[in-house]
Amino acid sequence: MRRFAPFALVLVLFLAALGRDALDDWVAATDLPGLLPETSDEVRDHAGILLRAYTVEDGRWRLNITSDQVDPRFVEMLIAYEDKRFFQHGGVDGWAVLRAGKQALTQGEVVSGASTLTMQVARLLEQSGTGAWHGKLRQMRVALRLEQVLGKDEILRLYLTLAPYGGNIEGVRAASLSYFGKEPRRLTAAQAALLVALPQAPETRRPDVNLSAAIKARQVVLDRLIESGAVSGEEARTAHLEPVSEQRVPFPAYAPHLSDRARSTMPDLDVHRLTLDAQMQARAETLAASSVRGKAENLSIAMILADHQSGEILAHVGSGGYSDREGRQGFIDMTRALRSPGSTLKPLVYGLAFDQGLAHPATIINDRPVAFGNYAPQNFDGAFHGELRVDDALRLSLNIPVVLLTEELGPARLMQGLERAGVRAKVPGGAPGLAVALGGVGTSLEGLVQFYAGLAQGGQKRSLNWRLGSGIDDTEHFISRASAWQVSHILAGLAPPAGAAQMRLAYKTGTSYGHRDAWAIGFDGRYVAGVWIGRPDGTPVPGAFGGELAAPILFELVGLVSDEAVPLPPPPPETLLLETADLPQPLRHFIGRRAVFQAAPDAPKLAFPPDGARLALNNAGLVVKVRDGRPPFTWMANGAPVLRSVQTREAQLPLLGEGFVQLSVIDSDGRAARATIRLD
Repeated sequence: MRRFAPFALVLVLFLAALGRDALDDWVAATDLPGLLPETSDEVRDHAGILLRAYTVEDGRWRLNITSDQVDPRFVEMLIAYEDKRFFQHGGVDGWAVLRAGKQALTQGEVVSGASTLTMQVARLLEQSGTGAWHGKLRQMRVALRLEQVLGKDEILRLYLTLAPYGGNIEGVRAASLSYFGKEPRRLTAAQAALLVALPQAPETRRPDVNLSAAIKARQVVLDRLIESGAVSGEEARTAHLEPVSEQRVPFPAYAPHLSDRARSTMPDLDVHRLTLDAQMQARAETLAASSVRGKAENLSIAMILADHQSGEILAHVGSGGYSDREGRQGFIDMTRALRSPGSTLKPLVYGLAFDQGLAHPATIINDRPVAFGNYAPQNFDGAFHGELRVDDALRLSLNIPVVLLTEELGPARLMQGLERAGVRAKVPGGAPGLAVALGGVGTSLEGLVQFYAGLAQGGQKRSLNWRLGSGIDDTEHFISRASAWQVSHILAGLAPPAGAAQMRLAYKTGTSYGHRDAWAIGFDGRYVAGVWIGRPDGTPVPGAFGGELAAPILFELVGLVSDEAVPLPPPPPETLLLETADLPQPLRHFIGRRAVFQAAPDAPKLAFPPDGARLALNNAGLVVKVRDGRPPFTWMANGAPVLRSVQTREAQLPLLGEGFVQLSVIDSDGRAARATIRLD
């Protein structure tokens, strides 16, 4: 009986305090602990599904909960088992205290407790023990004060948030996610009973530590609830048969890079709502991980899938895995990294060229050797294709035609187009050159997907957004509707990569210099997607090509939304749909500004002597040679005719005087070639 003396003392003190005035003064003077416990930051998808949660400062999982997030049946079972008069008492259940004291005195042991849910909340808020009598008295006092300042629903919410469930799990949401892998909105009777039982002895009843103790505790709860009528006998028998897993379920950890970004940009928010779709995000992450598994060492991947009509990002993958496992530096968000875009900017060059009247998809352009000072672009295959249509040049991703167009546009206009499309771009050295068209600029996957989203939207800037409700209504066009449709139509003519789904996407691939980046960006009538593959440290990946490595993944990514692509829209009414022969004369063949000052390929050329030559005087005269051109030729020296109607391509000019001589040869069509030489 001696061991029950402290409890009896608590009972006496409580009864002594029942004097109305004294009790009110005593309770009102209570210093309450903080009533806003720290809870885990949460990141949810567009439908409110949990994507990721973060532990609180001490490493515990403690998720905030509202009434609509917990099964009402669980609450009924909890109150029926723990505190039947919860909604009637003022924090301390006097009848329960008297009953517990009487049982302890008559039976020599504690048969039932007197702790109310409000008293348990008081203990949890103060993190105090339960055994010492002064601890019980403090819990009573705090409980009475809590009832004065909080409503019953708020007190219950605090219990559902703070109740211990073993290890670093606190609160019913964290427990349900950890033990059942689901939110507690809908629970079976067996699951609800286990969640009622665990807080009483969380460490010894944890199913992942002591499965038999967990099952036994669940059975005790169900049996007692049968007696109270809260659970039917049949329901309890069914619940007894339900298995309990002895493995904890990992907490959702989707979209880690975007989740971290959401927290860093708005650290004061407890709940971050993103535009992502949880199911699509999970499938995209699985696709990313499988795509780099077994591939080149340290290979990473990034992917974005968005709705270009709304601008909302549906799936966002920053790497093939968030950890640094296998040296892939998965913690780096490669959707934001500035990399060389390879050929993925070529559609913008063609769109701008169409707008400027420099070309049309049916315009003939010459893919031939060309040099711009010291810069001589080469096609990827090292070959030249001669004259071909502009649309074929884009589909074949030829380098020389796009550089010719870029020279006409000016690299600055291309950079302005990127800026108007909302693409952040950085040029090495700060001054853009012709190489910008071939990837000589730093852009990100986010920027490229946004550019292609705008292309899909008729050339209108389409800002992508990932935070729910943060969409922007864009009105600026970076290319016209007609040009955007023409470029999209050309890209949609590309066949799907080998082994990919036979869906019609308008897409473009790219491979940066040295095989450091492999790209594939594309869209249908509703969705836009992009894939990047490479090494975060920028080292080459031998054999990595956008068309072979990234394009098949692009088609799989779009296939997460639907097995069939959404059709592209019809051409705007202002679109010029003509074949080459029907085009206006200036658009039939591309003739750049350089061609105005360059001789035609078959114009006469001085084969000898070359310009700047220094030759010795010869009594026999000066031998001269001409190639190309049409005879007869006229040879002139210092503007005066020397020989006329020469049918041969080699001639001998009469003896000329010492010094500099301006030689000219004119063919029958009036075309000329010139050279300045010196005779000594």
